Amino acid sequence: MIYWQLLCVYLKIGIFGFGGGYAMLSLIQHEVVNKHGWLTLQEFTEVVAISQMTPGPIGINSATYIGYTATGSVWGSVVATFAVCFPSFLLVLLISYFFARFKSNKYVAAAFEGLRPMTVGLIAAAGLLLVNHENFIDWKSVVIFAAAFFLTWRYKIHPILMICLAGAAGLFLYW
Repeated sequence: MIYWQLLCVYLKIGIFGFGGGYAMLSLIQHEVVNKHGWLTLQEFTEVVAISQMTPGPIGINSATYIGYTATGSVWGSVVATFAVCFPSFLLVLLISYFFARFKSNKYVAAAFEGLRPMTVGLIAAAGLLLVNHENFIDWKSVVIFAAAFFLTWRYKIHPILMICLAGAAGLFLYW
């Protein structure tokens, strides 16, 4: 039963998750935390953080982890990862076939223009969901964010080095 639920949930997320992983986060959070209770909000926040740091798309990384957590087996990871990827795979196949033929059509161009602001809104909603968590932001978090932003903007520090530095700062400030 849990595998069927995972398949249905992640197929829905894969179908309606326009804009990539960050845009999917609010839908993933609704399904996984609020609706099914597979994770707590704190666990979901940690999954997002880990999924951001590991190689690969955040939506797929989180699906793999949540699938394993919900079922306790690798097969849960396989089902969730397959389900979140399959709709995009089919959509890319269809779009690549038809886009070459209809890319100059004004209706197709208008549809793609309409998807852009929606994607920005979904990413902003995901960010607000993560920020509104109780005790998520404190002065230490603001210091780490400000330092990371300044160092990246001013000195163009490599993102991997910045992740390591932010992790070290978090270890120092929170431990």
